[in-house]
Amino acid sequence: MKPLENRDMSLKVFLKGFGVVAILLTVIPLIAVNYWWIRVFDYPHLQLTFLTLFALLVYFIRFDVKSVGDYLFFIVLVACFVFQLMKIWPYTPLAPLELLDAETAKEDSRLKIFTSNVLQKNKEWERVVAEAKKYDPDLMVFTETNAWWADQLRSAFSGVYRYHESAPLNNTYGMIMFSRFPLQNLTVQYMVDDSIPSIHGQLKMPNGNWVQLHAIHPTPPMPQENPKSTARDAELMKVALQSKDTELPVVVLGDFNDVAWSQSTQLFEQVSGLLDMRKGRGFYNTYNAENFLMRWPLDHLFISDDFRFGEMSRGEKVGSDHFPFYAAIYLEPEGAKKQEKAPATEDQLERAHKEIEKSKTD
Repeated sequence: MKPLENRDMSLKVFLKGFGVVAILLTVIPLIAVNYWWIRVFDYPHLQLTFLTLFALLVYFIRFDVKSVGDYLFFIVLVACFVFQLMKIWPYTPLAPLELLDAETAKEDSRLKIFTSNVLQKNKEWERVVAEAKKYDPDLMVFTETNAWWADQLRSAFSGVYRYHESAPLNNTYGMIMFSRFPLQNLTVQYMVDDSIPSIHGQLKMPNGNWVQLHAIHPTPPMPQENPKSTARDAELMKVALQSKDTELPVVVLGDFNDVAWSQSTQLFEQVSGLLDMRKGRGFYNTYNAENFLMRWPLDHLFISDDFRFGEMSRGEKVGSDHFPFYAAIYLEPEGAKKQEKAPATEDQLERAHKEIEKSKTD
């Protein structure tokens, strides 16, 4: 073989290998197991979409119009790209809105929410406090709060925010909630793991209506945290079923340690019937604040169809590996029917219950 032909063959093998990587990274998350080394590939779908597109473009460099194998390989790459694109498409501004804009936008029906994973080892509490105060929220939830963080936040907010609940822990799963509106029936629950708290209760809006709150921070499927996604998925399913069964308007917020397009969070949405305000508006990636190339939405706010959209923004850096997240929503139950989701199917409910059962044996 001539040197030039040898170089061409080597380049084609390299390009095909690059395409195979894109294909594998597309297929791996479809495997129905809960091990971290599978579930971790749920996260970078935005990056994988661009990687697959790049693989498609560069493969044209040595595409052989006479090769059936090249055509088949190209078709597979196109299918992977379409699959990846459809995963993230709902979270682009080109997609239809899931949560519609507020129609009446009355001030006494507005709830301004701020949430921030502060990063337990982060000591720049003044930046966190200043960022929160910038939005003048009515409800705040902070995660990764140990006793030191709880003390700093209480000293900064307890005067204005009369109502609060906390579960400070040194395992990076502590949580604290502040509200300027009345709270009742607040409980700290350990839904799946006795070291992973969540906060639940009801908030009274200025117009007199009560709202059911669920603040959660389940463990991610990572070897240093949890080798499987079982505990995370079970907690999501428990909250989904509770949200489905309540008659009150519902707000679920916190660091889910999961992306919106994963199988787990999609099932959470289907079972709970809650809406994602990101759909049709953008990704609003809150993690990783320290790495531009590895960013995806981990901090979420899901709400029932009684609410309408007011505003939403990602906060500035506060010394954490997460960006804060802010949103304003309006309680307008009279418009719920216009954005109501189809009820969960029997299959979806069965899958949710199976995820909960798995957590009892894993």
